Amino acid sequence: MDPAALVEETAHALGSLHFDPAGLVVACRRIVERHPFTGPLWWLCANVTTSTEPFEAVWELAEQIRSDRTASELAAELPDESTVVTIGDPSVIGHGLARRGDVRVLALDIDHSATSFVRRLERYDVDYEPVDAGAAGSVTRLADVVLIEALALDADRIVVPSGSSTIAAAATTWDTPVWLVAGVGRRLPTAFIDAMESKREALVAEQNDWTLDVEILPASIVSDVIGPLGRMPMGPHAAQPECPLAAELLRATAM
Repeated sequence: MDPAALVEETAHALGSLHFDPAGLVVACRRIVERHPFTGPLWWLCANVTTSTEPFEAVWELAEQIRSDRTASELAAELPDESTVVTIGDPSVIGHGLARRGDVRVLALDIDHSATSFVRRLERYDVDYEPVDAGAAGSVTRLADVVLIEALALDADRIVVPSGSSTIAAAATTWDTPVWLVAGVGRRLPTAFIDAMESKREALVAEQNDWTLDVEILPASIVSDVIGPLGRMPMGPHAAQPECPLAAELLRATAM
């Protein structure tokens, strides 16, 4: 599910249940345990559990994610008649590209992950071409910019869909700019990214690394970040956390 839609659905569920404060913390902890790599859910839960008025805050947060301007900012930043490369099914990037009628999208696909993405582009009459991920080197050489969608980030690491490293590394070979598209709720305290990294390491111990659908990369692999405030060079300012550190979320829930 689109992370923004998942946040809205979760916010409405939390807002309608009216937990007692302790029950709210447990519910939020279970949410991030169930969706460990969805940055906006960590953002939602951290803001809710640290608010003095959590059941008012949850509706305000739902409105913030609904009013996210990142897609509009991406559309404004793209060069005229540019060729861009994407991978998989990026939701915020898709909304941004739908606002432009003059771009060409080379949509890399892994195991049919881009199917719904290209259908969305087709619906909005965006010029696109599906490309097998094995051609990453060729398409990034042709592109004006490579777009990667963030699941979460801090100043040093980005949590992104698997395959993002392939197009970012290929783009570096050809000096093609790599932009990280990071909507509302993706910029998190370092301890939350640490928790994501630990969770991924635990999963790698149980299954092959390449079967996971998320990877954690050094932030230096991208040049710029597109967010609700526009385009910024990758760095501490662009990765300023959007929520407080809620240590309660990092404790394991008793079964």
